[in-house]
Parts: sequence; C-alpha cells; structure tokens
Amino acid sequence: MHVPTFIEHKRDGLELTQSDIAEFIADYANGEIPDYQVAAWAMAVYFKGMTDAETGALTKAMRDSGRSCRWPAGSPPKVDKHSTGGIGDKVSLILAPLLACAGVWVPMISGRGLGITGGTLDKLESIPGFRVGLSENEALAQLERIGVVMMGQTSDLCPADRKLYALRDVTATVPSRPLIVASIMSKKLAESLDRLVLDVKFGSGAFMKTRAEAELLARDMVAAGRECGVETSAILNPMDEPLGHTAGNALEVWESVETLQGRGPADLVALTLDLAERVAPVPRAQLAAWLNDGTAWRKWCALVEAQGGRAADTERILELQPAPIIHIVRATHDGAICKMDAGLIGRACLALGAGRAKATDAVDFAVGCSAMAKVGQMISKGEPLITLHARDARSLAAALAFVEQAVGG
Repeated sequence: MHVPTFIEHKRDGLELTQSDIAEFIADYANGEIPDYQVAAWAMAVYFKGMTDAETGALTKAMRDSGRSCRWPAGSPPKVDKHSTGGIGDKVSLILAPLLACAGVWVPMISGRGLGITGGTLDKLESIPGFRVGLSENEALAQLERIGVVMMGQTSDLCPADRKLYALRDVTATVPSRPLIVASIMSKKLAESLDRLVLDVKFGSGAFMKTRAEAELLARDMVAAGRECGVETSAILNPMDEPLGHTAGNALEVWESVETLQGRGPADLVALTLDLAERVAPVPRAQLAAWLNDGTAWRKWCALVEAQGGRAADTERILELQPAPIIHIVRATHDGAICKMDAGLIGRACLALGAGRAKATDAVDFAVGCSAMAKVGQMISKGEPLITLHARDARSLAAALAFVEQAVGG
C-alpha cells in the first residue's frame, strides 16, 4: 500500500476500504509503518471521522492483529459486559460470578484504572494472592471448571490497540469516537463472545459528559459489535454521583462482597441486574434470587480460590488493607443531599492514592471513600456525609479540598 495516499484519502474525508484498513493496521502492528504516519492518519480520523463500515473494519483489524480466544466446540455461550468507566463502579466483581450461575461462560478480560475512573484489575489485586495474569490455557481450564475467569489482557491480544493507544495518548487524538470504539470493542471481541452488554456512562464522573455524547458512543459500539457477529446491546447510565457507597479498591471489594451476600445498596443491585438480564439465559427474578440466596456468593468464592486468593479474605478485606487515617466528614446543618459530584469524588480518591495519573503509577489499595450519602437522602446536622480513608495527613488534606466542593445539601 502507498501510505501517504491512504492518509490523504482520510484527510480529504473519503471513505477508506475495508481491505486497506486491514492492511494498514496489520503493517503497523508488524512495525512496517512508522509512528509518524499513523499519527497523521489518527489526526485525520479525529477531524474527519469514520463511517460505520470503516469503524467496523478498524475494529476487526485491531482484533485480528493478535490472537483471539478459541473455545471448544459445543461449549456454553460466552457472555461479558464492558463499562466505559465511572466512580465506585464495582459491577464487574458482582456480575461475573452472578452470570456464571446461569451456566454461561464469562471470560472477562479487564483493565486497570487511569485517571479518576477505577479499574477492575486493581480491585481484584487488592485481594491478597489474587492472580490476574493467567494464560489462555489456564483461563480455559478455569472456565470449564467454574464458568468464570477475571483476568488481564495477554501480550498477544490486540497488539495493534496497545501501540495505537500509546500513540493517541501523545498526539491529542484520544477523544476520537471511532478510535475509542475500535479500542474498546477490539479487545472485547477478541474474547470470541456470543453476547455483550455495554454500560455507557455519562456525567461528571464519566468520560462522556453528556447523554448525547454517550448515545453516539453507544450507537457506534453496538454497530461495531454487530458488524463482528456478536449480539451486542447497550444501556446508558448517569454518573453524576458515585455508584453505591464506596470508591477505592479494597473498599469496593468489601461492598461487592456485601452485595453478593444479599446486602448491597439499591442502585448497585439494580444496575447489576439491568446488565445481567441483557446477556443471561434466565429471567431477572432468578438473577436477583441468586444474589440473595448465596448462590452468587459461592461462585465468587470459587472464583477467588481458583485464582490464588482466599474467599475468607474478601470478607475481611478492610482488616487486611487498612488505611492509617479514617476521617468522617459530617453535615454542618440539616437538609437533603442535593449533590455528591462523582467527578470531584473521583479526584478526591486520586488525591488519596486510589488511582493513577499515568499508567506507571502505583495504586494504594487501602485508600478511598466509604459511607457516601446519596442524593436525595435527608441528613441531620452532625451526621456522616462521607468517610475518607487516607495514608497520610497530606493526601487527606488534598482530598478534603475536593470533597468540600463535591457535597452539597
């Protein structure tokens, strides 16, 4: 291929052919096309966009740049979900074992947190001994045994995505919707799924700030999934206040355990069931029953034990990952909570050390926020609004500055 012509076509707003897109991505993944030409093309995509057919072709090409999961013939349906990220969004920890109770396979490949949004792998790694770095053979053996695995991306899964994302990060092209869609969907589609549900967030604590932006992203992701032969659906969810009552790695594991044992907060339980019923072969009422009768909890125990952790440790995770400083923020007057800004709470968690500003940053599993009041809740003077778990006085002070702006009543 003549790469400058390929770039010119997109620069001029012309539609690229599926075969040219496939060749371009394959050559880039193999090191035959230099970064500077791909950067020029990415900027052209940023300004000119892509059609559904182009986005689908890009998604397939990135998926096919490495190995896709291979499952035995006649194995159960493979299902999964993807969230575009939020504050306190620990749904995956509950959803994966819950879905496995229905007899499907859940080969959940997740990522780490970056910026204010948390990552499933960081939450799992707050459990002592829990291994997220499994091989494909290990994952298959575990699926055959218990029907669920939660793991990180292997080195040969979508290598083109890793290269392109790193390039986008330094060329101001991360917000390009076609590139977002292809990045997210290529990794999920490499799981060789039958059904996928997308949890697309919008609001102060989400990547997409408005519902209109989220609708466009959801539409494009669903189209890309269906283009690749996967039954795909999406649910739009607001992220103006955190999900549940906790944000922070070990704290979210604790709240997930509470939910798996039938004591979860209403908003977290409702969203989990909303997503689960889209891909499960059983009705919502059955899924809800499994959350309440111990079935989902027992599947979680099997998952944790299979990947090197101890299920009992997840029940006492706050003892194993204690924060030295616990600070309760109390109401200064009576009233109803009118604001618990998710974006600012996310920044507070970042200040505490619960997240990372760049990919190489370490994460403090113990810190974060708990006992967060919910919007609409009536509060009396002196009652707790939010509890901060901090490593030291400096990080606590930085977090408090964000919390003061975040809470309104």
